[in-house]
Amino acid sequence: MYTDEFKWIGRRLFSEGLVGGNFGNMSVRSGDGFFITHTGAYLDDPGEPVLVPLDGPVPMGASSEYRVHREVYRKTRHNAIVHAHPAHAVALSIITPEIVPRDSEGEMLCPVIPVVNGTPGSDELAMNVSDSLCLSKLTIASGHGTFAAGKSLDEAYLFTSLGEHACRVLTLIGRFV
Repeated sequence: MYTDEFKWIGRRLFSEGLVGGNFGNMSVRSGDGFFITHTGAYLDDPGEPVLVPLDGPVPMGASSEYRVHREVYRKTRHNAIVHAHPAHAVALSIITPEIVPRDSEGEMLCPVIPVVNGTPGSDELAMNVSDSLCLSKLTIASGHGTFAAGKSLDEAYLFTSLGEHACRVLTLIGRFV
């Protein structure tokens, strides 16, 4: 289930350089749980996603970031999440506590991109990202990557792309702090 949609979005993420290797993951809400990519999956050909319940044991093979996805679905109405590792967004997240886009799309759709802390795969990161995504559709885990959420994988992908574009523009104009 969702395999074709995951592949389509994964290929778009790869083609834009928003993920590399087997970095990143995606999920879609479904009933009392969510489908998430396998741990270590290449997003352009992720295979069958794993169904993770909102409560209870996590099946073998689920992405190591299942905690973040689970907590976002528990706290918000978002239906899909894309976690990527875009280089400019990761770089800027290391040196500033929030990113304020200067490009027109960024200013209009995501005027402030919060940066949160937490070790990848940790409960701390899950809490910080989910709290941030209660108020926004995009946040960046410092030094780690973006988490974008929305009504669909396509919308989450668009916010991922928007965030990296805004960070590239800021880098080019030298206005990131």
